[in-house]
Amino acid sequence: MSDCFYCENGEKLHSLMIEICELPYSKVYLNRDQKHKGRCIVAFKEHKTEYFQLTEKEIAGYFAEVSRVAGAIWTLYHPDKINYATFGDGVPHVHVHVVPKYKGGLNWGEPFDDTLPKQILDEEEYREMVKELRTAILKNNAL
Repeated sequence: MSDCFYCENGEKLHSLMIEICELPYSKVYLNRDQKHKGRCIVAFKEHKTEYFQLTEKEIAGYFAEVSRVAGAIWTLYHPDKINYATFGDGVPHVHVHVVPKYKGGLNWGEPFDDTLPKQILDEEEYREMVKELRTAILKNNAL
């Protein structure tokens, strides 16, 4: 798909996120903007634009993987709440933003705001986060 950066897997995707791991139904990415520490994106592997296009088996598998990612974020970063966001107007591909929120922190009590200044880490910090998230996501994983 030439108009879907998840399917293209090119420079635009890699400028915004780093692949953590591939699961049976999804690819998991660390968002380069870490103003919400631990923010990840879980993208369905096949090009689908709406949840109703997935089979019941795909829905169950995909959302189990979204839950697995959220559990890893919860364990590693101890947020007070995790927000889940689905859009798709700008990027028409099934994906969920898994956004940890912290009481008293940025956007607490409101939707996360991607227009705020980005918090970019150095490459070593990204490598460490990817490593710990991959380990936590795949830990005790019978997939």
